Amino acid sequence: MKFKPLMIALLASALTLGLAACGSGSNDSTSSNGGKNEGKTNSQTNSGTKEDTSKKDVKITFQNIYPDPTDPKYKMLRTVVANYEAEHPNVKIELDSLNTDQQKVKLKTQAASKEVPDITIVNPAAQMKPFVDAGLFAPLNDMVEKNGLKGTFQEGILNYYTFDNNLYALPDGNNIAIIYYNKKMFEEGGVKVPTTFEELVDVVKQLKAKGIQPMAIGEKDSWTGSFLFMNILLRTNGGPGFLQDVLDGKKTFEDPAFTEAVNAFEDLVQAGAFQEGATSFDYNAGENLFKTGKSAMYFMGSWATGGIEESTANENQNVGVFKFPTVNGKGDPNEFMLAPGSAFAVSKDSKHLEETLDFLNYFLVNYPKEMFKLKGAIGLAQTVDGDFKAAGYSDMAMEVLNLFKDVKGGDLAFDNTMNPGTAQAHLSSIQNLFVSKTDAAAVAKEHQTAYDENKE
Repeated sequence: MKFKPLMIALLASALTLGLAACGSGSNDSTSSNGGKNEGKTNSQTNSGTKEDTSKKDVKITFQNIYPDPTDPKYKMLRTVVANYEAEHPNVKIELDSLNTDQQKVKLKTQAASKEVPDITIVNPAAQMKPFVDAGLFAPLNDMVEKNGLKGTFQEGILNYYTFDNNLYALPDGNNIAIIYYNKKMFEEGGVKVPTTFEELVDVVKQLKAKGIQPMAIGEKDSWTGSFLFMNILLRTNGGPGFLQDVLDGKKTFEDPAFTEAVNAFEDLVQAGAFQEGATSFDYNAGENLFKTGKSAMYFMGSWATGGIEESTANENQNVGVFKFPTVNGKGDPNEFMLAPGSAFAVSKDSKHLEETLDFLNYFLVNYPKEMFKLKGAIGLAQTVDGDFKAAGYSDMAMEVLNLFKDVKGGDLAFDNTMNPGTAQAHLSSIQNLFVSKTDAAAVAKEHQTAYDENKE
């Protein structure tokens, strides 16, 4: 496996917003599918003597994590699929749209029986490695060269999905973690944007005292709390690399930086930051609390910008963003939790492998164009050409774009770094902190035990 620093890709995203080889419109078959070869399979294009398969009925199952109609990705997906089906009348794309955690569970079950959908969703690095090791995915090295698709991805981003020089998935995003806030609710609560974690906890208490829900989270999908916790750890550790130090044997989970992060996280929970029953809200339900103006803050990856952009909360440019602050005077706000996105992988055993690869190429060539039109093109893994301000993107969206320029580095999520056994123990452990306060030393020991038992 080879990984290049994601910081390079993030800086490229902010400084070189150009949509290479993507053209102008999703219905333009010349720009999106190579002109004369439109509607033909690779075998037809390369040799007129091979069997003509273009009229065979083909059904491609596309498992995805875009079930929320308020998310621009939901409309983008259906637009691109409809356009492809119109141009390829023999092909039917069957969508299986699931919440993130639902999809993870379903894919594990499918993988165990070797019945992976034609296209599915995986996360980078450690999360997708078991599927690659099991030989479930088709290499995308050749497909990504078609129509210049490879050149649309930011420098270095594809390395998170590459194992032994084979590319097995193509990402939808490249993001940083930020805090969105409702300006009107801050004004009503008499609070200002916090510059330290201690001020953040105080803001939570003040908002709570005024009857304003301070923060929203969808912790039924347990990665959300982990993502927040990891940003705290990024600060208490004084910078990136804590998990890598654990892997290298330089630190353990019982290191003071880890227990300090647990204590800080629990301070936020105990201050009443999150809605009652947070662990029963899935990702979409938690996010919708903020989008409908029912919470003052929302910690999430910049991929949420598109949905918040068009939400009730952002009417009259009412949503702002700020960087995750220092914790106990430690850390640099310009170091972010980095999130190379969920990615599209193709089943090696697809009954329609050639057609599936052709559709996925078409989908990703058109993906950034459609997202730009829908004001959802912040934090994509592909470069985007266009004047965001002139296209009507809000001040909030422009703020997020500018934050990318400040990125000095950061860390990946816990479950993108650790093996699945340790990651699951971590997710459960952090989720439990939403329910009851636990001694930080016990939480650290729980993590270390899981790591020792699952060490490869």
